[in-house]
Amino acid sequence: MNEHMIKTTWLDQAKQLTPELHQQKVYPERMVHVVQDEDAFQGWGVEPVGSAAQVYDQILKKGDCITLDFGTHHVGYLTISLQNVRSNADAPLRLRLTFGEMPCEVGEDFSEYKGWLSRSWLQDEIINVDVLPGTITLDRRYAFRYLKIDVLETSIRYDVQLTDLYCTTVTSADLAAVPPLGQDIGLEMANIDRVAVQTLRDCMQTVFEDGPKRDRRLWIGDLRLQALVNYETFGCNELVKRCLYLFAGSRLEGGQVGACLYEYPEPYVDETYLYDYALLFVATLYDYYETTGDRNTLEELWPVAYEQIHIALARLNEQGIVQDDDTWYCFLDWHDELNKQAGAQAVLIYSMRRGLKIAHELDLVDQEAWINVQIQKAVNAALAYLWDEEQKYFISGKERQVSWASQVWMILAEVIDVPNATALLERLEHHANAIGMTTPYMVHHYVDALLLCGEKEKALEQIRTYWGGMLKDGADTFWELYNPDDKTYSPYGSNLVNSYCHAWSCTPSYFIRRYVYKDTK
Repeated sequence: MNEHMIKTTWLDQAKQLTPELHQQKVYPERMVHVVQDEDAFQGWGVEPVGSAAQVYDQILKKGDCITLDFGTHHVGYLTISLQNVRSNADAPLRLRLTFGEMPCEVGEDFSEYKGWLSRSWLQDEIINVDVLPGTITLDRRYAFRYLKIDVLETSIRYDVQLTDLYCTTVTSADLAAVPPLGQDIGLEMANIDRVAVQTLRDCMQTVFEDGPKRDRRLWIGDLRLQALVNYETFGCNELVKRCLYLFAGSRLEGGQVGACLYEYPEPYVDETYLYDYALLFVATLYDYYETTGDRNTLEELWPVAYEQIHIALARLNEQGIVQDDDTWYCFLDWHDELNKQAGAQAVLIYSMRRGLKIAHELDLVDQEAWINVQIQKAVNAALAYLWDEEQKYFISGKERQVSWASQVWMILAEVIDVPNATALLERLEHHANAIGMTTPYMVHHYVDALLLCGEKEKALEQIRTYWGGMLKDGADTFWELYNPDDKTYSPYGSNLVNSYCHAWSCTPSYFIRRYVYKDTK
């Protein structure tokens, strides 16, 4: 069977694994005003106005505006029923609907948006209603907690009144399947776990989306972390399998696993290739097999994983170090100043170690031996050229940069042993100039490194401080970005387009349930 036929078969398998979406009708809980408040997160607070039931008593005229709070984050399709009052509707009703995951999105003026991502990601639309009384269900799926309704046009003859309004939520996750936590987990950790689970739930559609507001795509870096949380919560392992087959069947022309892919109109890969994300296909496949024991999938997709190792190794220079220039991209974290060379070297080693375990499991003796040699070469090169003995840190790039990402990933890659790794993390806490972490994605790996070093209490404190900080700032799902020192930070030029329900942020549930709750059963 040629490669094209194999890919087609894999995409067919992925299609057969498409899950059904659970639906639930949810109603707003209250009417609110979103107001500027310098003490609130990002400068916007919420003041209660009345119960949601009171909205149906209001007569709305041209120029009127109401804001509804649904109580928590939802993903789904809005339905509105309206009727004309005073007289017949002799002209179309025009409404502007603005959806917000956070208050800032309904408080700020979208016309002043200056971010570099498309304005179309901001969640608003103008609808015209020709027939009243009438019911409208929006075609587009929205992710929101707050809904602002502006009455733009009626006519001099009629006003308008809401008679019904609700959201039909959609997700492939079933909350009833999530194992309950023990009472001894504590209220704070229970709340963090609850919000983490809800974050994953709202990102679980027909694939594991990165964010239901933006980008609404399957990214492999997010998938890997979502899958880990899913194994401990919803147990939708067939959805992980579907995503693996989608990536395998939609690769780039050179055989690389793309960083992300689109589902519609048919699955296709984005042109973006990220060095670290492609390698994490290996780790994601290994984690899936370790959880499910699905040997058939392991055997079918191992050639794709093995190829990613070969592709990544081709980037090493004569010293055995990942070549750092303008011809590649590696993610690791959102930080304009972060050099990716050392982190990429570590992700390569980390992924090869998982590949080594797969080759051993499949009894591929030659491949196992070859991977083992490559691991030793990459580790030796990292210690020879990326370890600064004087500073006692791993350095990256021509500027010999010290960053949290480089240290954390080298620890996860087991380039140094646990005692030295523990000491390295302790030194790092006091390094004032090290490039820091800006995303929950990178903080996840820091927590993982702490646990690898046996620093369980420090790991839990990091979860309480970082994800708990989001809770204190009003999160009902965890955010794509959170910098406690700059709460409006955005790599996109505007916090309005940040994702406030984001897949890579759901991992506290993985740590809590795998390393805390399981210990207390």
